[in-house]
Amino acid sequence: MSEHIKKSHNKSLLLYHIVAPVKYRRDVFTKEITQTLENICLDLALRYEIHFIEIGTDEDHVHFLIQSIPTFSPQRIVQTVKSITARRLFKTHPDIKQKLWGGEFWTKGGYYINTVGQYGNESIIKDYVKNQGRHYEQLHHDTPTLFEGVV
Repeated sequence: MSEHIKKSHNKSLLLYHIVAPVKYRRDVFTKEITQTLENICLDLALRYEIHFIEIGTDEDHVHFLIQSIPTFSPQRIVQTVKSITARRLFKTHPDIKQKLWGGEFWTKGGYYINTVGQYGNESIIKDYVKNQGRHYEQLHHDTPTLFEGVV
Protein backbone atom coordinates (compact mmCIF):
# COMPACT_ATOMS: atom_id res chain seq x y z
CA MET A 1 0.00 0.00 0.00
CA SER A 2 1.26 3.48 -0.83
CA GLU A 3 2.58 5.75 1.89
CA HIS A 4 1.97 9.46 2.31
CA ILE A 5 4.66 11.77 0.94
CA LYS A 6 5.66 14.32 3.58
CA LYS A 7 7.07 17.71 2.63
CA SER A 8 7.87 20.72 4.80
CA HIS A 9 4.39 22.24 4.35
CA ASN A 10 2.15 19.42 3.18
CA LYS A 11 1.43 15.74 3.31
CA SER A 12 -0.16 14.00 0.34
CA LEU A 13 -1.16 10.70 -1.15
CA LEU A 14 -2.00 11.31 -4.82
CA LEU A 15 -2.44 8.26 -7.00
CA TYR A 16 -3.21 8.27 -10.72
CA HIS A 17 -4.20 5.50 -13.11
CA ILE A 18 -2.84 6.49 -16.51
CA VAL A 19 -3.32 4.64 -19.79
CA ALA A 20 -1.01 5.61 -22.65
CA PRO A 21 -1.70 4.14 -26.11
CA VAL A 22 1.09 3.56 -28.60
CA LYS A 23 0.97 5.67 -31.78
CA TYR A 24 -1.31 4.10 -34.40
CA ARG A 25 -2.15 1.46 -31.76
CA ARG A 26 0.76 -0.59 -33.05
CA ASP A 27 1.68 -3.80 -31.22
CA VAL A 28 5.18 -3.00 -30.00
CA PHE A 29 5.38 -4.28 -26.44
CA THR A 30 7.28 -7.52 -26.31
CA LYS A 31 8.73 -8.92 -23.07
CA GLU A 32 12.07 -7.27 -23.86
CA ILE A 33 10.58 -3.84 -24.61
CA THR A 34 8.34 -4.08 -21.53
CA GLN A 35 11.41 -4.78 -19.39
CA THR A 36 13.18 -1.79 -20.91
CA LEU A 37 10.15 0.40 -20.18
CA GLU A 38 10.13 -0.74 -16.54
CA ASN A 39 13.85 0.03 -16.19
CA ILE A 40 13.36 3.48 -17.72
CA CYS A 41 10.55 4.15 -15.26
CA LEU A 42 12.75 3.12 -12.32
CA ASP A 43 15.41 5.60 -13.48
CA LEU A 44 12.77 8.27 -14.03
CA ALA A 45 11.47 7.78 -10.45
CA LEU A 46 14.96 8.49 -9.10
CA ARG A 47 15.16 11.85 -10.92
CA TYR A 48 11.57 13.06 -10.49
CA GLU A 49 9.03 12.70 -7.72
CA ILE A 50 7.01 10.32 -9.84
CA HIS A 51 6.73 6.88 -8.25
CA PHE A 52 5.58 3.91 -10.30
CA ILE A 53 3.46 1.68 -8.08
CA GLU A 54 2.58 -0.69 -10.93
CA ILE A 55 3.15 -0.93 -14.69
CA GLY A 56 1.12 -3.21 -16.94
CA THR A 57 1.54 -3.51 -20.68
CA ASP A 58 -0.65 -4.82 -23.43
CA GLU A 59 0.75 -5.05 -26.95
CA ASP A 60 -0.44 -1.56 -27.91
CA HIS A 61 -0.84 0.40 -24.65
CA VAL A 62 0.44 0.73 -21.09
CA HIS A 63 -1.31 1.14 -17.76
CA PHE A 64 0.61 3.04 -15.08
CA LEU A 65 -0.33 3.37 -11.42
CA ILE A 66 1.63 6.44 -10.37
CA GLN A 67 2.03 8.37 -7.14
CA SER A 68 3.29 11.93 -7.23
CA ILE A 69 3.25 15.24 -5.39
CA PRO A 70 0.80 18.18 -5.56
CA THR A 71 3.25 20.49 -7.33
CA PHE A 72 3.16 18.20 -10.40
CA SER A 73 -0.06 18.53 -12.35
CA PRO A 74 -1.47 15.32 -13.82
CA GLN A 75 -0.72 16.67 -17.31
CA ARG A 76 2.91 17.36 -16.36
CA ILE A 77 3.27 13.81 -15.01
CA VAL A 78 1.92 12.33 -18.25
CA GLN A 79 4.11 14.59 -20.43
CA THR A 80 7.23 13.73 -18.43
CA VAL A 81 6.59 9.99 -18.50
CA LYS A 82 5.65 9.88 -22.18
CA SER A 83 8.51 12.07 -23.44
CA ILE A 84 11.31 10.40 -21.48
CA THR A 85 10.12 6.84 -22.09
CA ALA A 86 9.65 7.49 -25.82
CA ARG A 87 13.15 8.91 -26.29
CA ARG A 88 14.80 6.11 -24.34
CA LEU A 89 12.76 3.33 -25.95
CA PHE A 90 13.67 4.58 -29.44
CA LYS A 91 17.32 4.84 -28.41
CA THR A 92 17.44 1.37 -26.85
CA HIS A 93 15.27 -0.35 -29.48
CA PRO A 94 15.75 1.52 -32.79
CA ASP A 95 13.91 -1.27 -34.63
CA ILE A 96 10.64 0.08 -33.15
CA LYS A 97 10.86 2.96 -35.63
CA GLN A 98 9.94 0.54 -38.43
CA LYS A 99 6.46 0.23 -36.91
CA LEU A 100 6.25 3.84 -35.73
CA TRP A 101 7.28 6.32 -38.38
CA GLY A 102 7.38 10.03 -37.69
CA GLY A 103 9.45 9.83 -34.52
CA GLU A 104 6.54 9.53 -32.08
CA PHE A 105 6.09 6.56 -29.77
CA TRP A 106 2.88 7.52 -27.96
CA THR A 107 -0.30 8.98 -29.42
CA LYS A 108 0.08 12.74 -29.50
CA GLY A 109 -1.68 14.22 -26.49
CA GLY A 110 -3.76 11.08 -26.07
CA TYR A 111 -4.10 9.38 -22.72
CA TYR A 112 -6.60 8.36 -20.08
CA ILE A 113 -6.18 9.47 -16.47
CA ASN A 114 -8.18 8.84 -13.33
CA THR A 115 -7.52 9.47 -9.68
CA VAL A 116 -7.34 6.51 -7.34
CA GLY A 117 -8.56 6.77 -3.77
CA GLN A 118 -6.84 4.73 -1.11
CA TYR A 119 -9.46 5.43 1.53
CA GLY A 120 -12.67 5.22 -0.44
CA ASN A 121 -14.56 5.88 -3.62
CA GLU A 122 -16.49 9.01 -4.66
CA SER A 123 -19.62 8.00 -2.78
CA ILE A 124 -17.79 7.31 0.50
CA ILE A 125 -15.82 10.57 0.35
CA LYS A 126 -18.94 12.54 -0.64
CA ASP A 127 -20.81 11.24 2.42
CA TYR A 128 -17.80 11.86 4.65
CA VAL A 129 -17.52 15.50 3.52
CA LYS A 130 -21.28 16.07 3.67
CA ASN A 131 -21.46 14.78 7.24
CA GLN A 132 -18.59 16.80 8.66
CA GLY A 133 -19.55 18.27 12.04
CA ARG A 134 -22.71 16.18 12.40
CA HIS A 135 -21.07 13.85 14.91
CA TYR A 136 -20.28 16.89 17.08
CA GLU A 137 -23.87 18.17 16.73
CA GLN A 138 -25.31 14.80 17.75
CA LEU A 139 -23.05 14.56 20.81
CA HIS A 140 -23.81 18.07 22.04
CA HIS A 141 -27.45 18.44 20.94
CA ASP A 142 -28.91 18.12 24.45
CA THR A 143 -26.00 19.76 26.25
CA PRO A 144 -26.54 23.44 27.13
CA THR A 145 -24.04 25.81 25.57
CA LEU A 146 -22.26 28.74 27.18
CA PHE A 147 -24.48 31.28 25.35
CA GLU A 148 -27.84 29.54 25.81
CA GLY A 149 -30.42 31.82 27.37
CA VAL A 150 -28.39 34.99 26.72
CA VAL A 151 -30.49 37.71 25.09
